[in-house]
Amino acid sequence: MKETCLHLPFTSQVIESLKVGDKLLLSGKLLTARDAAHKRLVELLDSGEPLPVDLSQYPIYYCGPTPAKAGFPIGACGPTTSGRMDIYVKQLFGAGMRVMIGKGERNADVKEQIGLHKGLYLIAIGGAGALYGQCVKSCKCVAFEDLGAEAIYELDVENFPCYVGLVREL
Repeated sequence: MKETCLHLPFTSQVIESLKVGDKLLLSGKLLTARDAAHKRLVELLDSGEPLPVDLSQYPIYYCGPTPAKAGFPIGACGPTTSGRMDIYVKQLFGAGMRVMIGKGERNADVKEQIGLHKGLYLIAIGGAGALYGQCVKSCKCVAFEDLGAEAIYELDVENFPCYVGLVREL
């Protein structure tokens, strides 16, 4: 297992170089999205509407951040269970998504999509929301503000720790 510092967004070459178990420290921009945001994204795709974010440029972090305390860009922002998003993965990969970050197992369909689209599933540490909050340098809502914590937020992170959980099949 190796530890690698990576600047986002991911390139195809970086994705192809990673192995299950590699520890990553991510710096750059990622998007948060939970169940309600995923549902809205898929509804937009189903209706032929454009998405409010470019899924190909950002990892999607399954997270609903808590409000920031004074002087901080965000509160706690730990991962949520990834399996709840499994029903949306096929359509979102079709719309350009390549990298997901969350916790827990993924179903066979997600594993297949990762292989088909040369994608990546990264595992964040459950129960470490305060640690992840310290990695966030800025936070802004970029879509679905009415969803509150389940809106899509753009996070600028530095040394965000995670592990490679699933990679494309060779």
